Amino acid sequence: MKPENIQVAEECAEGSIKGLLTFPEVLKKLSEAGVERYHADYSRQEITYYWADGTSHVVSSPHAQHNTAVNFSAMAVANAVKQSQSGEHTYVDFVRKTMEAGCVGYFVQITGGQVIYFGRNGDSHTEHFPALVVV
Repeated sequence: MKPENIQVAEECAEGSIKGLLTFPEVLKKLSEAGVERYHADYSRQEITYYWADGTSHVVSSPHAQHNTAVNFSAMAVANAVKQSQSGEHTYVDFVRKTMEAGCVGYFVQITGGQVIYFGRNGDSHTEHFPALVVV
């Protein structure tokens, strides 16, 4: 893994938290840096980026601490995703809303064109990238 690819991952994490980058922009940058997937872990407040060669890099992703609901609501997660896609809230708001929906993290499968959100008990919800997101 090249140092410049690590820098891209770090810039994407920071840009998301600060509201400087949209999800499609993050996907494009990460894809160009060779990232095939990443895992956002709300409990640890970190994101792990994975490259096709088996290497990975962990980046701190600090956000306000919120209680995670015990029950997972796929519908509430889907609503938060739709609000993000329409620019109705920031990434930090998205994190709060999905935690309130019982989400403890998610995997973004860049090469697979989908995001898998999951809860404490193994519940999950999959969202496929909308047509406007091209990686």
